[in-house]
Amino acid sequence: MDVESRSPKAVREVASIARSMQEWVTIERATIRAHDFVLARRGEEWVVRVDGRMLMSNRMHQSEVDLALRAIERAGTVRRMLIGGLGLGYTLRAALDHVSSSARVIVAELVPELVDWNRRHLAHLHDRALDDLRTEVITGDALDTIRAARADLDVIVLDVDNGPEPLSQAENQRLYNDKGTRACFDALAPGGVLGVWSAGPNDAYAARLTKAGFTTEVLRVAARKGSGSRHVLFFGKKRA
Repeated sequence: MDVESRSPKAVREVASIARSMQEWVTIERATIRAHDFVLARRGEEWVVRVDGRMLMSNRMHQSEVDLALRAIERAGTVRRMLIGGLGLGYTLRAALDHVSSSARVIVAELVPELVDWNRRHLAHLHDRALDDLRTEVITGDALDTIRAARADLDVIVLDVDNGPEPLSQAENQRLYNDKGTRACFDALAPGGVLGVWSAGPNDAYAARLTKAGFTTEVLRVAARKGSGSRHVLFFGKKRA
C-alpha cells in the first residue's frame, strides 16, 4: 500500500512507529536544587525530564494553550498578565497572540537554565516569544512576583511543576496552598482571573480557590489535539 492510499490513522501509526525507533539525544543537562533536569530531543520531539520523569513535551501542549486562551477570554480586557512557569513557551505564545499590542506579559520562571534553553534551542517552538517587546522575563519565584503585585494584574496563569501536586520541587506547593492562593487573589484587579494547569483533578485545590473568594470553574481539556489524554484547568474569577 502506497502512502497516498493510507488512511490518516494509518499514516499517524506509521509515523509513531518511525519516531519510536529513533534514539533520544540529550541536548543539555542541569542540576537544580539537587534535581537532575534534562533537555532531550528525538527528531522533532522535545522533552524536559526531571529525575528521569517527563515534565513537559512539545507533543503534549494543547492544554497549555487552552490555559492562556480561556483565562484571557474570562478576563476580557488584559493590560497586565503574569505567567508563572515558562515551560516550552506555548502558554506565552498563546497569550501574546491574544492580547493587545499595548499589553504587558510577565513570565516568572524559577529555573534560569530553562529560560536559556528556550532562547537557544526551543525558540522555534514558540516563534521567539521571549523576544517580543511585550514580554518581560523574571528569573525567580513566581510567588515573589505575585506578592509584589498590588491588585494590578488582570490575569495570572500558573503552569508550575505538575500543578497543585508537585513533581519536581516540593517548594512549588507554596503557590497552591492557602497563603499562595490568597496572594493570587490579592494580586488580581477586580474582575481578574487566575488560571491553573494541573496534570489531574484536585478537589481540595478547587475548594481552596472558592475559600479564597474566587468564583471557581474546573475544566478537563485535551492534552493535545486528537488525544484522549486529559489535563485539568482551574479558573478562579475575582468579583468585580
